Amino acid sequence: MLTGLLLAAVLPTFSVTEAQQAKVPRIGYLSTVSFSVNAARIDALRQGLRELGYVEGKNIVIEWRSAEGRLDRLPSLAAELVRLNVDVIVTAAPPPTRAAKTATATIPIVMAFADDPVSSGFVTSLARPGGNITGLSSLAPEISGKQLELLKEVVPGLSRVAVLGTSTVPQYAQVVKEIDLSAKVFGITVQYLDVLNAKDVEAAFRNAKKNDAGAVVVLGSPILLSRRTQIVALAAESRLPATYSRPEYVEVGGLMTYGVKITDLFRRAAYYVDKILKGAKPADLPVEQPTKFELVINLKTAKQIGLTIPPNVLARADRVIR
Repeated sequence: MLTGLLLAAVLPTFSVTEAQQAKVPRIGYLSTVSFSVNAARIDALRQGLRELGYVEGKNIVIEWRSAEGRLDRLPSLAAELVRLNVDVIVTAAPPPTRAAKTATATIPIVMAFADDPVSSGFVTSLARPGGNITGLSSLAPEISGKQLELLKEVVPGLSRVAVLGTSTVPQYAQVVKEIDLSAKVFGITVQYLDVLNAKDVEAAFRNAKKNDAGAVVVLGSPILLSRRTQIVALAAESRLPATYSRPEYVEVGGLMTYGVKITDLFRRAAYYVDKILKGAKPADLPVEQPTKFELVINLKTAKQIGLTIPPNVLARADRVIR
């Protein structure tokens, strides 16, 4: 309720009736998590729209819908946006994309990001989406190898790493392949720990410690992201340096992340909205792959676990939390 009130306070009011009378385009925005959690991404989308001449409340309306962390609410919210007959739906993650895809085969859908849109069944191919969905892909398996390299740089004598992932996530096999290649290069033994539900998180850290892991890599996974506070706390408790797939982990106390700059994808989503509003079909708009990446380091966490980040690594950071 509070989130809804906060959103109402910051978003311009513009009624559906007014929009219809003025024939102002309407965008549906569908998110799994609360708007406060995704504030930076929403700001990036707004920025992208402003750069293209769209100002919310003046020449465009955005219908904001959030499941507030409850996946079971997504289908009804997607159906609601379809009933409103919005011109395009922007989805903030793969679960909302799946819900929107189920709800409509005609209203254009723009994925702000999808880990693997082809394997997920959202598009036929990146070059030729082939349906009513297009947008941005965050798939970059080579990042996992870079994460391993970063751990090798910051943890002296690192030889064993535990990798927390979810084997049912579409991109898992590609990511594991990249980690294996990097592990051979750096002489690191990797232990894969499959987290299929929230109950597996604590057991994974116990196994990591039991097998003398010197560090942890946390892969992209909705299950893991939803338990990020617990994961960060367990890493600190175990005094295990860890690198993560998203900056959200570092913002709640994780050590570091190197990955796709998600806010850039949300800004780019506005480009697709603009093209579609001007008549382009999603099937004709190739899905873009990520081009911008960021390294975020939390120095407070490093100090807490007794780790010194080398100056050459710190110099490469896009953002440092002190």
